Amino acid sequence: MQNAVGPQGFRITTNNMVKLFRWLSRWPLWLLHVVGSVMGWVSFCLSSSYRGRFLANARQAGVPWVSRLGAVAQAGRLVAELPYLWMRPAQQPLGSRLHIVGAEVIEEALAQGRGVVFLTPHLGAFEAAAQGYAEHYGRAHPLTVLYRPARKVWLRELMDNVRARPGLLTAPANLSGVRQMLRALKSGGAVGLLPDQVPPLGMGEWAPFFGRPAYTMTLAARLVQQTGAKVLFVWCRRLPWGRGFEIRFEPLNESLPTQAEAGVQSAAIINRAMEQLICLCPQQYLWGYHRYKAPAEASQMTGD
Repeated sequence: MQNAVGPQGFRITTNNMVKLFRWLSRWPLWLLHVVGSVMGWVSFCLSSSYRGRFLANARQAGVPWVSRLGAVAQAGRLVAELPYLWMRPAQQPLGSRLHIVGAEVIEEALAQGRGVVFLTPHLGAFEAAAQGYAEHYGRAHPLTVLYRPARKVWLRELMDNVRARPGLLTAPANLSGVRQMLRALKSGGAVGLLPDQVPPLGMGEWAPFFGRPAYTMTLAARLVQQTGAKVLFVWCRRLPWGRGFEIRFEPLNESLPTQAEAGVQSAAIINRAMEQLICLCPQQYLWGYHRYKAPAEASQMTGD
């Protein structure tokens, strides 16, 4: 395992980071969010590339200045709450910290038995959204979440150890992971995707996103075409002062085309739906994400 040395000789290993995350997980959520707000502003001020991309993306979407400023702190809170979400004991649910809106939407979809494809943009506490679903519905309908392994060795090993929870499974972003998701849907389960994550070359289409072309994944549409699954959006609003999270289930108001070749149309429909969600809470969208970058040349979906 590769190691790195941080300030004052601190060696960054998986074991050390697990200890640090476990210690931070004992902090109250409101304090983690206070620290995260500071982290968000420090990153914004020190990194000119991050700051430029953040402001350009928010400006492209027409986000008011007050929401842009709020999003700086919210991006830091997203990072700071991870120890609480990842290191919390599996037998300790979010419980009263989680408030569900639109329960009838998800319950009706699950009752159909066709499987559910959840689309979760980089909006709010998307890690809490997956855990919240798993706690309430995962026993009967487990959720399989597609993930892309982190580049840093210690972070990748940490995520491999802490992300899986009862009712919550993970699938790698390759052909093996896609097959795993297909099996889950055909058995009446649920799968989760980040639809605004830039896919590898050949796994998406260029479609407008807030008026600018963005390479958009078509995996969700292909899963629906092969299984007949229901598509829902789920996102999790971070409540102020550490009061918890509000998970919301929303239907996709436009039907995805059934033709396999209609990738551009599917991508455009999903992007329009994401825009509507993001405009409900623009201060909690991750504007610093490199949404408009070109896709990677080497596809990660070409083999097991």
